[in-house]
Amino acid sequence: MTDNVSAEQLRQFIERVERLEEEKRGLQDDIKDTYGEAKSTGFDVKTMRSIVRLRRMEKHHRDEADALLETYRTALGLQ
Repeated sequence: MTDNVSAEQLRQFIERVERLEEEKRGLQDDIKDTYGEAKSTGFDVKTMRSIVRLRRMEKHHRDEADALLETYRTALGLQ
């Protein structure tokens, strides 16, 4: 009987993951469409993606990344 309960629980987990994967695909399509719309109105999508990535970071991580980038730019004479 335990095998039946475990099998049923496993099936439920698998089905839940499948539903979430489908939702994720839908959201990814929505994000792609949004970037496409922004591009068609003149925004630079590459820069927008960078901004989204930066906004997800905590401030101290963002500050560390900025300081490191500045150090590397200085070392390479990219001022």
